[in-house]
Amino acid sequence: MWKFLFRTNIIVAFCLATLLDAQLFRTRDRMDNLEGFDNQKFSYGFYLAANNFDYKLVLDPKFGMDGQKSLVQTKSSYSFGAGLIGKMRLNDHFDLRIEPALQFMQREILFDTQSNDQYAAETPANEPFTPRVLTDADKVRNVKSTYVDVPLLIEVHGDRWYNSRAYAAAGVNWMVNLQSNSKSADDNMNGIFRTTSSNFAWTAEIGMQFYFSRFKLTPGFRGTFMINDEMVADNAGTPPYWSAAIATAKTRAFMFVLKFE
Repeated sequence: MWKFLFRTNIIVAFCLATLLDAQLFRTRDRMDNLEGFDNQKFSYGFYLAANNFDYKLVLDPKFGMDGQKSLVQTKSSYSFGAGLIGKMRLNDHFDLRIEPALQFMQREILFDTQSNDQYAAETPANEPFTPRVLTDADKVRNVKSTYVDVPLLIEVHGDRWYNSRAYAAAGVNWMVNLQSNSKSADDNMNGIFRTTSSNFAWTAEIGMQFYFSRFKLTPGFRGTFMINDEMVADNAGTPPYWSAAIATAKTRAFMFVLKFE
């Protein structure tokens, strides 16, 4: 479903640009659209996003690796989001943007950590534990997340070329995970992979702005990368099949955004 939504957004952007090419770039009897739009101190809009979310995992060398083999894998997923745009003009080439959004996704983490049975005896690195046979349900964690994503971005852009303008933006995000389970007393022993609720990330974005007679359309590509470790460790006494195998887990996301102002 997410692949379909992602492809649909790309097709919609392509069709809009193609169908209205004459309006945007004709040179004979050409009139610039929305000539005074970018001179406003404040402007507003909304956007839609097709996303690909994944975890960047750094594995524990003892519990997460078996020689050169990685015992934990993650699968990315396609998802969607929607948000609002608030923009403040700084000067002819710089704007300040805040774009709060909701991002929905579900990711999968696979644990092939049965070989950690070898550490059942007490060592300086771990307490003793009773080995258990991992079932298929034990080996898979479906991690659902709903992020309230609040990026604060500085945008730099060139001069308009006919009815278009290239831009780039970068900034920081505050991301609140509404499905983090961070305060749950249960952990992976009970099938719950816990993550932090409040997080920080950095974002970079590039794209093109197209000016039509009634609105500005902006297709762009964005990358968002978490700064902090999101994983909440399992409770003391839980065998090292799950969180103990992961040193850090940080979200990384790639988005196709379609903005309307």
